[in-house]
Amino acid sequence: MNPPHNITDPLVLFMPSGKRGRFPVGTPVLDAARQLGVYVESVCGGRATCGRCQIEVQEGNFAKHKIVSSNGHISPKGAKEERYERVRGLPERRRLSCSAQILGDLVVDVPQDTVINAQTIRKDADTRVIARDTAIRMCYVEIEEPDMHKPLGDVDRLKIALMKDWGFKNLEFDFYLMPQVQGILRKGNWAATAAIHKDADSDIARVIALWPGLKNEAYGLACDIGSTTIAMHLVSLLSGRVAASSGTSNPQIRFGEDLMSRVSYVMMNPDGREGMTVAVREAVSGLVDKVCAEGNVQRNDILDSVFVGNPIMHHLFLGIDPTELGGAPFALAVSGAVRIKASDIGLKLNQGARLYMLPCIAGHVGADAAAVTLSEGPHRQDEMMLIVDVGTNAEIVLGNSTRVVAASSPTGPAFEGAEISGGQRAAPGAIERVRIDPDTLEPKYRVIGSEIWSDETGFIDSVQATGVTGICGSGIIEIVAEMYLAGIISEDGVVDGSLAARSPRVVANGRTFSYVLKEGEPKITITQNDVRAIQLAKAALYAGTKLLMEKQHTDHVDRIHFAGAFGSFIDPKYAMVLGLIPDCDLDKVSAVGNAAGAGARMALLNRGYRREIEETVSRIEKIETALEPKFQEHFVYAMALPNKVDPFPKLSAAVKLPPRKAMSEDGTAGDATPRRRSREERAARRGRD
Repeated sequence: MNPPHNITDPLVLFMPSGKRGRFPVGTPVLDAARQLGVYVESVCGGRATCGRCQIEVQEGNFAKHKIVSSNGHISPKGAKEERYERVRGLPERRRLSCSAQILGDLVVDVPQDTVINAQTIRKDADTRVIARDTAIRMCYVEIEEPDMHKPLGDVDRLKIALMKDWGFKNLEFDFYLMPQVQGILRKGNWAATAAIHKDADSDIARVIALWPGLKNEAYGLACDIGSTTIAMHLVSLLSGRVAASSGTSNPQIRFGEDLMSRVSYVMMNPDGREGMTVAVREAVSGLVDKVCAEGNVQRNDILDSVFVGNPIMHHLFLGIDPTELGGAPFALAVSGAVRIKASDIGLKLNQGARLYMLPCIAGHVGADAAAVTLSEGPHRQDEMMLIVDVGTNAEIVLGNSTRVVAASSPTGPAFEGAEISGGQRAAPGAIERVRIDPDTLEPKYRVIGSEIWSDETGFIDSVQATGVTGICGSGIIEIVAEMYLAGIISEDGVVDGSLAARSPRVVANGRTFSYVLKEGEPKITITQNDVRAIQLAKAALYAGTKLLMEKQHTDHVDRIHFAGAFGSFIDPKYAMVLGLIPDCDLDKVSAVGNAAGAGARMALLNRGYRREIEETVSRIEKIETALEPKFQEHFVYAMALPNKVDPFPKLSAAVKLPPRKAMSEDGTAGDATPRRRSREERAARRGRD
């Protein structure tokens, strides 16, 4: 059931799903969530006794959504909620959505710790073997006891022993250790293990931690802070083994789904930067707890850490205002590698633990893209390799050992389910695979959490726990591509309304038509606006890729790597049918998983990789798509499926593409007369002339 629509009713936005709707004043927040298909658990029937339906109201001006949200826009705590808080306790800022009522515009965050069907964070570590040459060395020494005839201090004798036994020339101590050295040496009966930090670009080595006797455990963190998800690996610095991996949603989503909306939030709210910095650091700290528990490791045994992220995540994690990245010239506060103590940003590991952040390539191509480049190594081979990290801001790297170029492209959040009528993030119950019979136009689909297709026996039982809740990014790509292959939409992305007479799946929707993927509750329909949102996103990515190909003076790519958690679940065939990527042999298109996390692990386990990527980034040429005069022309041609002008011979050899079908915007078939060009196409043609 859709919520009643009245333009004067309060607008409520639920995060991280991004679903929104207008509801009459007095509507319980839980009811609003259910009407929108937002999963908020409640097992007590709204009696405020189970506490499972907790939510948080976000305060501030959310310019992108045109919402000013405030705790004053939700009803005060009533008797039931106060009783629950008194007996069971409620975390600060939490409310029970079954009792809280809507009084005005709201941005409501559904905390992921309350959600059983939480977003699936799919960023496991790969299995590559990385040669170890860590910045941390564990050095065991035995030193002479104090002697009245040799009046050297304990610290100085320890330093001499370490330099003699381990070959260090310039050795310094972190100051916090000075008061502890005597007690540690005596406890270890004049034997100790020192953790020594030495990065390759410095002659100075530092003792950052000290234990009595022999210590043979040391760990590090490799963390990829994405705009949507955060992934962390706990790694043994002594063996290279990944002890544990975990991931979580980036809590900054509640401030804005895409990067520019978060910058806007900082600009419009005085405490916006601080709020987002605190949110991401708390999420990182929570992940440290998770990986330590899983790996049976103490925080005090974590001595080094490597972090990567796009420029805005990079700045916010470091506590830097990202406002300058919101407009030209997109100036970074710091672009080179960052080396600090983990405690400098309040990250509680070993007191002497270090933190390294890879360099950023440019204002919208960050340390995560640098980590992907390090992981995949286009600069190490002769083939022309295209690396695409699909996210709210896609990052593109193209090159080989001769030259590497990079760009970012503002694809927006459509591929992650936002701005799509039935869209959602990847979670159990979300449709992730779709097929359409070209003869009957009947669909079948598969959801996360089940291996059974919807037309197979046992499907209903297999999804009983989760239901079918929406469609996530990989499913969105496949449904649009399948609609094109089945002739439901034209190459220009227009839904063919004449097919309504042939199939009940094609239905009128105002002046346009839609395709019904799933009947029932919730009903999942792909609208004309949904198709347009995907076209806009894929055209932005393809146009950026075309610009890089032109800069490289090439008309083809030899190999394509999809990076990122989302990229791992994109079917290369459907990505190419959609026109998300250029023509290429399908067997040379592959998903490389969380390549940013892999690059972070490489930099954690081998300091030589830190030097390699710092030198490589200094040579990468950044192309600013917004300043390129041909971007608009490429963008317009890329709106078509797969493309208006670029041939796809390798794709055509593998997939039977439908004949071109001219359609008008209202979904009626055209005739042989020339198609009226869109405003964008006319502008592009004028630019060429």
